[in-house]
Amino acid sequence: MKKQHLQLDRRTFLRGTGVAVALPFLDAMRFGPRREPARRLACVYFPNGASMPEETDEKWNKWRWFPNRAGADYQFTEVLACLEPFRAKLSLLGGLSHPLSRELLGHLAGDTWLTGGDVRGDVYQNRVSVDQVAAEVLKRHTRYPSLVFSTDGGVGYKSRVSTLSFDHSARPIPSEHLPRRIFERYFAPGGGASTEQRRQSLRQGKQVVDLVLEDSKRLSQRLGKADQEKLDQYLASLQAVEEQVRRNEQWLDRPMRTVDSSHVQLDAAADVDPARYLRTMYDLMALGFETDISRVATFMTGREDGMGFADHFPSRALGIKRGHHTISHDTHEGHWEEWGRYDQWHAQQFAHFLQRLAKVEDEHGSLLDSTVVLYGSCCSTTHNARNYPVAIVGGSKLGLRHGSYTKYDETTPFSNVLLGLLRTVGVPAETFADSTGWLPEIFGG
Repeated sequence: MKKQHLQLDRRTFLRGTGVAVALPFLDAMRFGPRREPARRLACVYFPNGASMPEETDEKWNKWRWFPNRAGADYQFTEVLACLEPFRAKLSLLGGLSHPLSRELLGHLAGDTWLTGGDVRGDVYQNRVSVDQVAAEVLKRHTRYPSLVFSTDGGVGYKSRVSTLSFDHSARPIPSEHLPRRIFERYFAPGGGASTEQRRQSLRQGKQVVDLVLEDSKRLSQRLGKADQEKLDQYLASLQAVEEQVRRNEQWLDRPMRTVDSSHVQLDAAADVDPARYLRTMYDLMALGFETDISRVATFMTGREDGMGFADHFPSRALGIKRGHHTISHDTHEGHWEEWGRYDQWHAQQFAHFLQRLAKVEDEHGSLLDSTVVLYGSCCSTTHNARNYPVAIVGGSKLGLRHGSYTKYDETTPFSNVLLGLLRTVGVPAETFADSTGWLPEIFGG
């Protein structure tokens, strides 16, 4: 007699007196009720552009970020060779940039990488970032709308931000950068407190926020215009806290899926061991997707213009006696190799993230196949805010068409990539920023 498969729903729990524990993913769940794949988006940024010697420079072109020939038969250079295992799930896109940023000093363009905003001249008119547009739609499935990480934390300041994410009012969203605090906030909520204790804590937190909001609104009527603008920003932050408190209340009785986090090195420090730190941050992003606490994540692996911890990574990781920003400006013989080696090192840490996503499975296959990952920067060499280094990885279950290095001309804005990302994760958008289409040759029709 043919053995019948046990069928389990993906959200099956083991229940006891007063507790419910989520099961790990089991083979029996493969035969249970099928749902559409969870669609996820990750955006990873590195600062100061990338090593870009000329394709015809036979001495140094092996350290070129892009391959030296376009098409499906391209060959990786030394820089991205570590991504060869993902070739069938990867597309390289050259020639793209934001039209409003092309004449900017490259460092300023970092503010607009995910927004396509206008930060020229004296008027700073940024836009909402693509991850937050996606989060607005996908947050109904998860505890948190998005994860916003960086190596420095906070928001930085205009033209030198330390976050990739901007809300619907174009305000920067503070990023998080300390692995242990991130883990405790997102993966160990309550610190062992009972459900009733956490519920009481949430009530108290909501009462405090409500009181502050009420008092702040009264104060606003007595302030000048400049102070009112500052207070409005503060109130927007409080309202975001209030919204998350409400979300936490809704999710309080739903058990979080338990996973093995023993590989996450929570004491990794950016200024001590950069590789370990970056891999830990990548592990936390992957853990967020694995536990489905969020389906949107951004990670800024360094600030522009030599600011923050990341400028010292070349020295601490590779023994190069120059900061990243200095390397990007240097013209001495051999600087392409120094820059290329550093870009190669960054790509190796990024490959760790892809390997982690590829290793973890749900009922539809690996997380990488249901996650679309954007990897790149806001300029090519030094301060040239054109020809962004762009890689799109993953999403084979989401309709992406991979396998080529494609060169575009400047009639195609980078916002077309951002629109393609939105459509891939199920956001029914027809435009984003100054997009003119969504690159159906990559993202499908």
